[in-house]
Order: sequence, then C-alpha cells, then structure tokens
Amino acid sequence: MPNARVPLSAVLITLNAASQLADCLRSLAFCDEIVVVDSGSGDGTAELAEQLGARVVESEWRGFGLQKQFAVSQARNDWVLCVDADERVSPQLAAAIAAALAAPTCGAYRFPRCNRFMGRYLRHGEGYPDWSLRLFRRDRARWSDDAVHEKVLTEVVVGDLCGDLLHDSAESLDSYLGKQNRYTTLAAEAALKQGRRATAGKLLLSPLFRFIKFYFLRRGFLDGLPGLVHILIGCQNSFAKYAKMLALQATSAKNRQ
Repeated sequence: MPNARVPLSAVLITLNAASQLADCLRSLAFCDEIVVVDSGSGDGTAELAEQLGARVVESEWRGFGLQKQFAVSQARNDWVLCVDADERVSPQLAAAIAAALAAPTCGAYRFPRCNRFMGRYLRHGEGYPDWSLRLFRRDRARWSDDAVHEKVLTEVVVGDLCGDLLHDSAESLDSYLGKQNRYTTLAAEAALKQGRRATAGKLLLSPLFRFIKFYFLRRGFLDGLPGLVHILIGCQNSFAKYAKMLALQATSAKNRQ
C-alpha cells in the first residue's frame, strides 16, 4: 500500500477464534500493524495470529468494552481500526478507509456492517446497515467500559464511509441463542446498575415495538426466513432482558425486607 495516508493499526480481541481468524487478518493486510489481544485461547489462536503477521498481546479478560480499549492502548499508531475475529473488511471498505486517511477530515469514521445469518447476508431490518464506529484517532475517541453492548464514545464529528464490514459468524443457531442468553443477563445487570427500572409495560411493549420498527418499517421481511428469525430472536432478547430485570428487582426488594 503506498504511503499516501496516515499510519493505521488494526486491533482485535480474541478467545478461541482460530477457525475464523485467518480470513479476518488477511482482510487487514492493508493496515500498517495488526494487534491481537488474546485472553487465553486454547485452540492455537495466538500462534496462528503470529504466523499471519500480527503482534500478539496476552491479557486476562476484562469485559468487552475494557478489553477493546486495552487493545487500542497497545497500538503503535494514532489511528486504529477495531474489528472482531468473525468480521472481514471488504475491498470496497479498505479502499474507502485508505482514501479517508489520505487526508482525514474527521476524528472518527463509521461504516455499515453486513451481518450473515442462517446462510444469508441480511440487507434490511436490524441486520443492515448496522452502522459501526470502528475507525478513530486514539486521542479523539475510546471504547465504553460496558461489559456487553460496548460502543465507541467520542465528541468529534463522525464521518461516514462506504463499503461493508462483513460479519460472517460461523456459529450454529444453538450457539447464537446461548450467546444471546448471556448477553441479556449482562444487559439486565448493567441497566439496573445505571438506575433503570423494568416494568410490566416495558416487558410487553418493547418486543412489539422492536418487531414493528425493524420487520415492517425497516423492511426486514425482505430478507426472507433468515430476516424473520433474526428479528424474532431480537424481540425475545428484549423480553428476556426486562424479565431478568424484573426478577432481579424482586430479589433485591425481598432482601431489603
């Protein structure tokens, strides 16, 4: 890649990601540096990353937000591109990133993420465009401390780039559902720590409004059966989060008696 842009570090966190990592790292070949922060993989993830040219840092697990911010801190360049092991930077996105960093006009950039679900890339509903802020200057933005549903925090103007970040998880539906169950538990606990409260109304209406918004208004129905299953799981997640919050609230109230 010609040195016509500012130096760029790609950073990612891993745990037992050997089956997905190679395609991800190959898609990052345009970057000047790749940093992999691994939290104790037992499937050869760290060794594979080193073989493919990444610099590996071993570190204990902190939670998603804190772990990703730690990975950012390990980069040698001011500009970082954050990806997950099951994601790939499309050639179109790589070109857009290179063009933006040739003369940056913003301190952070976002781009669409295209999610593959049940063998199909979703192009509507919750699955797309799924705008993701992943490219930023380390002194202008940072990852939140959230244990789940972490996000990049910044006060600078965020630019938009074309080209998709391809999310190509190879996990089974059973594994996906198990992960969603863990995420809703973490989300419920985090919401209560932030002082939010669940009600019966939120339990019933949140899944309904989510379905209307993404399946009808954002045309998730155009993604066929995968689109329907995807949004129904999303609605189930909304229900599960509020149900778990109500259960925790009831337990807390009982313990205070």
